[in-house]
Amino acid sequence: MTPTVRIYSYSACTTCKRALKWLSDNNIEYSLLDIVQTPPAKEMLIKGVQQLGERKKLFNTSGVSYRNLGAKVVQAMSDAEAMEALVSDGKLIKRPFLITQEGQVLVGFKSEIWADTLLG
Repeated sequence: MTPTVRIYSYSACTTCKRALKWLSDNNIEYSLLDIVQTPPAKEMLIKGVQQLGERKKLFNTSGVSYRNLGAKVVQAMSDAEAMEALVSDGKLIKRPFLITQEGQVLVGFKSEIWADTLLG
């Protein structure tokens, strides 16, 4: 069966583990990518910003990479600089990062939102 979603995950992330279990429990086929080794393409991140309404929602604000950069530095970045930072360090991206076949982007895991989007 062809995967219906692409999910970028981090193996040590408990939220990612819950999301993967949810996908399996709901019989949703997926292709799994390591968000650190293979971060989403810049085009997907831009699409995420367009859908989510603000780039801040793409950042893993509780992560070490984000804290090392500092919120003020991230806020001062241009959109282009923010996209480059996200592409260059997958740990900066809020995870899991999921892309549907239709190109819809989901970040983080909220079962209600995932159910509305993926189960109809």
